[in-house]
Amino acid sequence: MKICLISFDFWHYDEHIVEKLSDRGIQACHINIGAFTHKNTGERIKNTFSKIFLGKNPKYHKRQSFILESLEKIGKQDQILVINPEAIEESIHQKIREYADRNIAYLYDSMARNPATHLLHYFDTVFSFDDQDVKNFGFEKITNYNYLDYLPASRQHPKLDLFYITSYDQKRLTALNLLINRVSSMKLKFEVYIAGKKGWKNKLNQIIDQKNIDILKFGRKKIPHHALPAYYKNTKVILDLMRADQTGLSFRIFEAMALEKKIITDNPTIKTYDFYNPNNILVLDKNFRNVKKDFFNTPYEKLPEEVYYKYTLDHWVNTVFKLNS
Repeated sequence: MKICLISFDFWHYDEHIVEKLSDRGIQACHINIGAFTHKNTGERIKNTFSKIFLGKNPKYHKRQSFILESLEKIGKQDQILVINPEAIEESIHQKIREYADRNIAYLYDSMARNPATHLLHYFDTVFSFDDQDVKNFGFEKITNYNYLDYLPASRQHPKLDLFYITSYDQKRLTALNLLINRVSSMKLKFEVYIAGKKGWKNKLNQIIDQKNIDILKFGRKKIPHHALPAYYKNTKVILDLMRADQTGLSFRIFEAMALEKKIITDNPTIKTYDFYNPNNILVLDKNFRNVKKDFFNTPYEKLPEEVYYKYTLDHWVNTVFKLNS
């Protein structure tokens, strides 16, 4: 069987899908739009000039051509999965369709954030992690997946009570400031890593109270994907704050599951899932007044094996690609 994945894999989550398929003996390939780069410094300068003075982005169009060139090399596929198809022009989707016996889309951004209505007819099946989109558009529901190897809490020795990693996002950082104010008197070891441009630090000063700034660490570059588990292993609890206009569960939830970490989240939809356990997952109330120190001191309660398996990458690829049917 030949399966191709097309995505803009900025955070390197999608590559795990290809690795899992390859482990199954499937001829799998990944057209990673995000991996396309300029050939040299001269091209990069020309692209910058074009964006600033002409309002055009040649790199965007070259990425579209890169998809077609890659498809020509690998030929017809049994299945093609496109993740977040709105990043690809409609004319390119027409061509992609010609290379696939079965064409699939997976949306792990909401339609409110990234509209894709005009592209849906190119796909045999559309999967979404967002409950509201599943209800409104009739998509197939599937969550993000647990791609990490299982590591029980008993084999870890975390030094932090709470850890959060984020990029600049005004809604989430406003919520973060409120939470810091709430837990500051609890004498918890709380660390926040904010990845992004130096200019964001000035904006943060308008959102985060000065007395809370010391808890934040800044990085011009995002933490490499492969390094994330080390940060999560060093904490008892992982913080998860929602993006605006999104109800689907982030990858943090499933990374926490693999490492037996507790979660504090402002996403109320998590209560509808079969893995929800109030001893492991604290859903913040309106003013975050329900954060208690006891939550950090009680042990993680293991999930039943059959529930844990439902959210693994193994189960995900079986469902999306109909490998067990």
